[in-house]
Amino acid sequence: MALKRMTAHEAARLIKDGDNVGFSGFTHAGCPKAVPRALAALAEEEHAAGRPFKIGMFTGASTGDSIDGALARAGAVKFRTPYQTTGDMRAAINAGQVEYFDVHLSTLAQDLRYGFYGPVDVAIIEACDVTDDGQIVPTVGVGISPTLCRLAGTVIVELNSRHPRELRGIHDLTQIADPPNRRDTGITGVRDRIGKDHIAVGPAKIVVVEVDEPNEGSGFAPVDEVTHRIGENVARFFVAEMKTGRIPTSFLPIQSGVGNIANAVLAALAECPDIPDLEVYTEVIQDAVIDMLESGRVRFASGSSLTVSNPCMDRIYARLPFFKERILLRTTEFSNNPEIVRRLGIIAMNTALEADIFGNVNSTNVMGSKIMNGVGGSGDFTRAAYQSIFLTPSTAKGGKISAFVPMVSHTDHSEHDVKVVISEYGVADLRGKSPRQRAETIIENCVHPDYRPLLRACLDSGAKGHTPVNLHTAFAFHKAFMETGDMHNAEV
Repeated sequence: MALKRMTAHEAARLIKDGDNVGFSGFTHAGCPKAVPRALAALAEEEHAAGRPFKIGMFTGASTGDSIDGALARAGAVKFRTPYQTTGDMRAAINAGQVEYFDVHLSTLAQDLRYGFYGPVDVAIIEACDVTDDGQIVPTVGVGISPTLCRLAGTVIVELNSRHPRELRGIHDLTQIADPPNRRDTGITGVRDRIGKDHIAVGPAKIVVVEVDEPNEGSGFAPVDEVTHRIGENVARFFVAEMKTGRIPTSFLPIQSGVGNIANAVLAALAECPDIPDLEVYTEVIQDAVIDMLESGRVRFASGSSLTVSNPCMDRIYARLPFFKERILLRTTEFSNNPEIVRRLGIIAMNTALEADIFGNVNSTNVMGSKIMNGVGGSGDFTRAAYQSIFLTPSTAKGGKISAFVPMVSHTDHSEHDVKVVISEYGVADLRGKSPRQRAETIIENCVHPDYRPLLRACLDSGAKGHTPVNLHTAFAFHKAFMETGDMHNAEV
């Protein structure tokens, strides 16, 4: 039977006030655009008429401005999960206008199937192809799309002509069986395929909206001196680990988080002749990975999205057969699965917003209360990793903020999971160290020289006991910044 076809505005009107809506994609990659913008316009129309209109939002991870930005500006969101990065959405959450709950990316799809967060009424999925018998082929971001399509009563497919139908075959799409029928994932290597190249959906619940929309990918900030030094420190650490035998000389699969630090680290690894060609098992495949695939420094990359700049996407499509042999896009249930992370021995590298001297890491909340982006997939990888590494510049705001503090204002990753911390100043290997030894190592190797005396004073004034914390000065750095705008003024 022929699939139903509508305009974006007609499709948006299928969504009602109070509905829970799931969106495809992971970061801006693979996200629908025309229907969410039409949905935002509908919300503004309803509000102007004095009628309520808000939806609940489930996404694979962050999205582009056409989803998070447009819907936040329209006041159209009652709640949202998980990870987000858009300024307007962040502002609405921190203003209390949107209820936000932050969850690990690997668990959201199963939590939806368990019914923890209510129904999924409508799914909006970007696709490069959809067949009359209901085979949906996603574009370049997967996220939780198969679960959304399974649960939703209506599946709106944005069929985007900017993405070639020949993408079919780059995906490995399946869902984990729910308890009590769960077995092992079946993935024992980075290249393993266990699913289909499409999402199967009953044709009767599909609505197709044909669009021609470019990606919203602008890339990340270029590598600067600080991020370059962080990358060099990572490379030197890995070389030393191989020399001691703590990393096999054949190396292990790597995961890296999102952003300019991750790109700088990958660039440094590519330039280091003592590090062998790599395999990548991650969530986000960025421009640097594409560069390394082209040069042969990365042999294969598995992820949930191609989060690349538009010029980089053009390069991929110009050589699509080459990249389809070297890239696999999975659901986050598999790209971020802790069982697979531990089985494959993945080396995990993620970014810290701040870390304390004992090795606890805050990835999410500025000054403890203002959400930045969210925990994302960092927790999925950190606890299960062969080595869990956190990266951060030592300071921010022109040196007025130290990334290293007496106690983090919010804890996402505890000292029990954080094994290595690296800044532009050096490497703090925390394995096998007591809390005091961890603190001494971080202060000596990672902290900006301006802040070392203050942090040593905090440590020296700590209470007698296993963890020498001084609760009277634990948040002295944060207090000084809130009161004076400069952590240098901390009274310790």
